[in-house]
Amino acid sequence: MQDSQLVDPFGRRITYLRLSVTDRCDFRCTYCMSEDMVFAPRAQILTLEELYAVADAFIGLGVRRIRVTGGEPLVRKGLPSLLARLGAREELEDLAITTNGSQLHSMATTLREAGVRRLNISLDSLKPERFAEFTRRDKLDQVLDGIEAARHAGFKRIKINSVIQKGRNDDEVADLVAFAVARGLDISFIEEMPLGSVSSHQREITFCSSEEVRERIEQRYQLVRSNHATGGPSRYWQVAGSETQVGFISPHSNNFCGSCNRVRVTAEGKLVLCLGDEGALDLKSLIRRHPGDSERLRDALMTALQLKPEKHHFRTDEQVQVVRFMSMTGG
Repeated sequence: MQDSQLVDPFGRRITYLRLSVTDRCDFRCTYCMSEDMVFAPRAQILTLEELYAVADAFIGLGVRRIRVTGGEPLVRKGLPSLLARLGAREELEDLAITTNGSQLHSMATTLREAGVRRLNISLDSLKPERFAEFTRRDKLDQVLDGIEAARHAGFKRIKINSVIQKGRNDDEVADLVAFAVARGLDISFIEEMPLGSVSSHQREITFCSSEEVRERIEQRYQLVRSNHATGGPSRYWQVAGSETQVGFISPHSNNFCGSCNRVRVTAEGKLVLCLGDEGALDLKSLIRRHPGDSERLRDALMTALQLKPEKHHFRTDEQVQVVRFMSMTGG
C-alpha cells in the first residue's frame, strides 16, 4: 500500500487519527455532557478488534499519529491489549491518550508499558469545590494523584488541558501555569467549543478568548514564542526559564482549519471528518457486513475524505451548532 492516499479536496494530508474507544465516562463535565447522559448500548460500540481494524486501515493510508480518546478511555475494559497492539506498530510516530486522570493512579505504568508515549490530562480547576462543580464529581485528589503517578511512569510528555470560562475559572489561569511549571508539565488552554446543549452556563457570557488567557498569564510569567509542535492545533509559547510549553487552542478566535491534518472515529464507528460538522460515515456497518475486508475499508476512507469541509464555523452565541456532545465524538 502506498504511503498516504488520505489527501482531502483542499490538499491537506491526513496523518492524525483521534480514535474514541468509549462514550462512557466517570465524570460529567458540564461542557462535555449532560448529568443524565444516555450512553450507547454496548452492542453499538466497536469491539477492540474492530477498533484495531480501523486503526490498521488508517495506518496503511499514512496515519502516523493516533490519540485514543473517549468519553474516558481508561474505563474501557481491555484497553491495554488494544494499546499494546497499536504500540507495537513501527509505522506510528506517536501513540497518545486524552484522559480525565481519574484512573491514572493505577494505570499509568500499564499504559507506558503498552507503548503510550504522551498523555493529555484534563484539569480545569485546582480548587476542590470548583472542580466538583465543573466535573459534577468530587475527585480532584484522585486526579492529582493520577498526575503524580503519570510523572513517575516515564512518559515522553505530559500535558494538562484546561477549558477556560470567564467568571467560572479564568481567575485560575496563572495558578494552572504555576502547577505545570512546578512539575515540568506542558499545558494547553482551550476555548470552549459549542458542542451539545448545556444548562450550567451561557456560552456567550462565559466565552474567554485565548488572547485574554495569554494576557492573564503574562501578568505573572514571561512567554516566549515556541516552535514546539505536537501535530495538533495548539499554538505554543514557552514559559521563560522553564521547560513548560503553554499552548492555545483557539477554534473561535484563531481558526486553525487551514492546517488540519486529522479526522475522528467515534466509539460507535462513525468517521467524523470535522469536529464542527454533523456529517459522518458509518464505518461500523461496513466492518460488520464485510469483516476482514481491509481493502474495502481503506477505499471507503479515501472516498469519504473527499467530503471533508474546508473549515468549521463556530460561534460564541447560545445557538447549538453541533448537536452531539464532545463525549460522543471523542475529545
